[in-house]
Amino acid sequence: MMFIRPVEHKDLDGLMHLARSAGVGLTSLPVNEERLSRRIARSVLSFAGELDRADHGYVFVLEDGETGAVAGICALEAAVGLKEPWYNYRVGTMVHASEELGVYSRHETLFLSNDHTGYSELCTLFLHPDYRVNRNGGLLSKSRFLFLAQFPQLFGKMVVAEMRGVSDENGRSPFWEALGRHFFSIDFAHADYLTGVGQKAFVAELMPKHPVYVDFLPPDAQAVIGQTHEGTRPAVALLESEGFRYEGYVDIFDAGPTVQAYTSEIRAVRESARLPAKVCDPLPQGEKDWYLVCNDALAGFRVLLVETVVPEHAFCLTPEQAQALNVEDGGHVRCVTLSPKEVV
Repeated sequence: MMFIRPVEHKDLDGLMHLARSAGVGLTSLPVNEERLSRRIARSVLSFAGELDRADHGYVFVLEDGETGAVAGICALEAAVGLKEPWYNYRVGTMVHASEELGVYSRHETLFLSNDHTGYSELCTLFLHPDYRVNRNGGLLSKSRFLFLAQFPQLFGKMVVAEMRGVSDENGRSPFWEALGRHFFSIDFAHADYLTGVGQKAFVAELMPKHPVYVDFLPPDAQAVIGQTHEGTRPAVALLESEGFRYEGYVDIFDAGPTVQAYTSEIRAVRESARLPAKVCDPLPQGEKDWYLVCNDALAGFRVLLVETVVPEHAFCLTPEQAQALNVEDGGHVRCVTLSPKEVV
């Protein structure tokens, strides 16, 4: 049985194994034991409520209940940019007009922005290739929405997610080569790594402060602005199905899109319901669907993906499922369908 739980100190080796599998592009999961250890410690303190909101970062792992292996990782930042600036580019428009000459032209521009300061962030999503089966990806990614629904007081009114931009198999980003390299004189992977491990001051020190005219960039760089890496498109589609939208903000390094949604309007948050748990052996007959279900504990948070009868006044669980959630008969769970219902 696969289940989601908060990361623990014992998971360091498992996270290092995941990091080695992730490759270039997931800078928040570096192959750096010291950095990962600090991140685990911050998450443990966040779940214990021992940090300021500006420092809260919640990390979850997907555990294989049979082997104890760490199969995946996902995370939530409570509020970005409150202690360290959080940068992106806002894609805007400059208009140049001369009535006398009869000239009117519109130009797409990039403005360095801190507009998302204080927003919550979905981050650090990675599932080991061996476990990309049996809806594990949906469980890993969407489990965070139940946490948002259960503990809304811990998060902002908006949630954002940075999507990986276009780069080739060697980690070369055409947007970085056209713009960032002129100001940083380092490789894209190195710059992205530095921000991933928390060294962000150089962004403000070195990036141009004035709007960048997109027309001045080479065609291959212009073409990838707001575009998603091929391997990340399924993750974007998943978020879009939950109500996330691209609103014209892109990453400063690879120009990948940032998608966002009001926390209360995320489909899995809005449609989730808190119900009494009913332990059944076997499960009753009737119409069944796939549900994400969590307990209502903070430090002991657990999420499962189960196929069960459509709940009415209670949510039916097998004894094994109830044990995995640490829920007794009559206790409460929060549940939501794994996927949005199709509109007929």
